[in-house]
Amino acid sequence: MPPRKRPNPVASETGRQTKVARTPSSSFSSPVPSVRASSLGTGPVRSPPLQRAPPPQQPSSGPYDAGRRLAWQGSTQDYEAEVIDLTQSDDGPAWEFYGTLDGKVVGIRYYNGVATAGELVMCRREPSNPYDSNAIRVDNVLGAQIGHLPRAVAAKLVPYIDNGEITIEGMLTGEKGFYDCPIRIQLYGTSEAVSRENLEERLKKDKLVKATQLKKTKAESEARKAAMGLKGQGTSGFPSGEPEVSLQELAQVSQAVNFRSGGDIAKSLAMDEAQLAKLPMAQQPSTIKATLLPYQLQGLAWLSAKEDPKFPDPSSNATTQLWKRDARGRFLNIGTSFTATTAPALLSGGILADDMGLGKTLQIISLIMTGGPGKTLIVAPVGVMSNWEQQIHRHVLEEHMPKVVIYHGASRQTSAKSLDAYDVIITSYGTMTSEAKGDALSEIDWRRIVLDEGHTIRNAKTKAAEAVCTLKAKSRWVLTGTPIVNNIKDIHSLLKFLRITGGIEQSEVFNAVIARPLANGDARGEALLQSLMTDVCLRRKKGMRFVDLKLPAKTEYIHRITFWAEEKKKYDALLSEAQGALDEYQHQSELGQKGRFQGVLERLLRLRQTCNHWTLCKDRIVHLLKLLEDQDVVPLNDENCVLLRQALQLVIESQEECAVCIESMTSPVITHCKHIFCRACITKVIDIQHKCPMCRAELSEEKLLEPALEPSASQEETELDQETKSSKTEALLKIIQATLKNEGSKVIIFSQWTSFLTVIQKQLDEAGYTYTRVDGSMNTSQRDAAIRALDYDPNVRIMLASLGVCSVGLNLVSADTVILADSWWAPAIEDQAVDRVHRLGQTRPTTVWRLVMEGTVEERVLDIQREKRELVNKAFQEKGKSKKTKETRMGDILKLLA
Repeated sequence: MPPRKRPNPVASETGRQTKVARTPSSSFSSPVPSVRASSLGTGPVRSPPLQRAPPPQQPSSGPYDAGRRLAWQGSTQDYEAEVIDLTQSDDGPAWEFYGTLDGKVVGIRYYNGVATAGELVMCRREPSNPYDSNAIRVDNVLGAQIGHLPRAVAAKLVPYIDNGEITIEGMLTGEKGFYDCPIRIQLYGTSEAVSRENLEERLKKDKLVKATQLKKTKAESEARKAAMGLKGQGTSGFPSGEPEVSLQELAQVSQAVNFRSGGDIAKSLAMDEAQLAKLPMAQQPSTIKATLLPYQLQGLAWLSAKEDPKFPDPSSNATTQLWKRDARGRFLNIGTSFTATTAPALLSGGILADDMGLGKTLQIISLIMTGGPGKTLIVAPVGVMSNWEQQIHRHVLEEHMPKVVIYHGASRQTSAKSLDAYDVIITSYGTMTSEAKGDALSEIDWRRIVLDEGHTIRNAKTKAAEAVCTLKAKSRWVLTGTPIVNNIKDIHSLLKFLRITGGIEQSEVFNAVIARPLANGDARGEALLQSLMTDVCLRRKKGMRFVDLKLPAKTEYIHRITFWAEEKKKYDALLSEAQGALDEYQHQSELGQKGRFQGVLERLLRLRQTCNHWTLCKDRIVHLLKLLEDQDVVPLNDENCVLLRQALQLVIESQEECAVCIESMTSPVITHCKHIFCRACITKVIDIQHKCPMCRAELSEEKLLEPALEPSASQEETELDQETKSSKTEALLKIIQATLKNEGSKVIIFSQWTSFLTVIQKQLDEAGYTYTRVDGSMNTSQRDAAIRALDYDPNVRIMLASLGVCSVGLNLVSADTVILADSWWAPAIEDQAVDRVHRLGQTRPTTVWRLVMEGTVEERVLDIQREKRELVNKAFQEKGKSKKTKETRMGDILKLLA
């Protein structure tokens, strides 16, 4: 905007992993997180399915992905989902280890699956087996069948597995014989105390686990839980109602922090700073105009080497992509213990995870110009596609200039032949998801594929991830400054795209050998993760001495604010309501009844919004539910469509999952019977049975509604209360007043809620400030005009920015102060936003203010962020090892509402 002054019923099996959905008890509710009923899965207990249907297709692209903000692009308002996900990438309640069952795999002689003693194997339900409906087949990590569990053992295990009460993992404990081979089965079950006690009694009665084992594993579990404490923080904020203050005074009452401090870098597995500094350098490319910095030449040498990976020498103890060679020349995967006599395929490529602003684009352009002939495909968010084209023309010498085309929009040529003349093809994630199989991009054998902002595919089951994984390429690259946004699953999706081998590419194997051990504090999972990331990922940070960007200093503060008395009453009332909803949900779950987890999340959302300004959630949810609660099927008139779309947006913001695929929702839609699904999931169900899987109401595609577009500031102004002041906005204005006393200083204010930006905007109008704004309701030309105003108009010293839209693809170095008005679940998103300001080109010291309401859910969000940062540190050994375990989503909720 221009500167302004004041004036289931469905069960699906995907990738050999069965997921069972259950019917929620009320409208506007999604099931609690799912169980993976097959071996090696994680998740919570679910009721068995009422019926079966073919697996739903992966979600199609649309204006919204789950919990994602819409970003309008271009004058024709082309749009695609931005890369920012608001969710926590839910894992569901944690499974606990119960014990082991020693047995054997039978029917060995009928199958050719190869496995040896010590190898991880997968135990998978095979209900369609014509000889035994209780069959549990045993596969090696590459998916080749070894045999089955004995009929009698399977008959005991299957009721528990099919009811979602346990999950099992297997490991061969001896060599294969002609008829059978020994196996040790590990059993995992619920961590909820009452349910565990009941389950233990039944497992003992069926002689599946010994009482002594159960007693030991239960004690170990309780000890781990006791070790997980909550750390309080208690710095008081600046009192309200005080006169104008200086930045020095604000800093004195705020807590100075370094959110991304590396600490002491462990040297056991990952490359430390000294090792990174000694990496070999490539020669300055003769085709590139720009003189690469030393660390960029090192990056180019590393990129070139990773496109042609080599196995380690048998005499060494080294590994390549978790593969090592023994004295007999065999290939052993240290993650899964799988042994191969012939050389397995190695992935060509990797992850370039340098901090934002270190020149990942220039390094990849240099690789393209020195990496031999062949076409390169670059997949990027819409907003940065043109930047790739500009950077290639800027950095490559004219006589060596590759032919570049942007493959995007309705006017693009959709045949492979039309791309023959080009060396570099740039496209968007939205185009990838809309391309049908057999179109131009899928027909080409690419020399390399580059995913810019590659964490876009961190959910392996989204259509964008599936689309890029199916493309043919010799080498594959992921560029991202945030390889882990929410949890370790993010890394797995990237590895799957890169085509890693050895079994780790399968989600259940990755979970068994890395994700679950890591969550339980097992050093083996941490070591495997570090070893793998050291090998396939290069990560340099701006603060490393050898990088030497000479950036001005960055200072970060947590500014704690005290509620006004009336605000505190409202917050406490909502907190009490939320705690009651959580207690009720847990009580119902303990009794084996259907709890309404959605209600807990609704109240948590209201708490977070109340920390900003109480009018953001004023009677919103209550009114929505009351207006529609007495109607099973809602007539789709104009008024009801508005209400249904608002309810859909509520579920998106509450971070719920689809009731069909049990994943974070992609392109979510709401039905006229008030249930919410991924568009592709419910479309598939409609094709099969024409009924809602939740309530059996007749459905058609015409009965599905998408979210409303993100409202503009003018629309929101009419909806918000005239009284715009709150304790947080008053504290924010004090920081602005103090900052703008410094000549030339400019401020970016980030919030995840555009409605709160509108509240702030009204206060800026009243105070007479000139400002600009960027949010998801604006097209590209409007955004560009807003950024130009910040860059070149000396009177425009403030920008209001939607965090989901502005955390990628923008250069905001004309500002030197960042205010994070509210905290994001995933700290990586906040880090990206801050790095729009603190990056190459910044000439002034940068100050970051995080506004946190004292003694509220916002303080506890910081604890969750800290744990997510520790997960990244474990992957890259950026700080000393921590014994603290990663909590599940329910653990996060318990912490937030404590």
